[in-house]
Amino acid sequence: MSRTILQVPMSPTLRKEAEKQALAQGFSSLQEAVRVFLQKLAKGALGITFEEEKAVQLSPKAIKRYDKIIDDIDSGKAKLKTFENVSDLMKYLNK
Repeated sequence: MSRTILQVPMSPTLRKEAEKQALAQGFSSLQEAVRVFLQKLAKGALGITFEEEKAVQLSPKAIKRYDKIIDDIDSGKAKLKTFENVSDLMKYLNK
């Protein structure tokens, strides 16, 4: 069987963390985990899902600050500028 080598540039930190996870999941090496991944990818038998990370919990001080901002917007105290289109927005920003 002929073989080829795939080189993937990455940071040393990423390599160490990926290797640690591969070993924790029962692979003998990071290379074995990559081979399994590529075999499934090649067969079209790989499903990838993206999950959102847990929401950041704001501090009570930040919550109070943002609540005030929202109240100011709702009451009309905040000075807001609206635009009909992107061109008008860009003209305003470039002044």
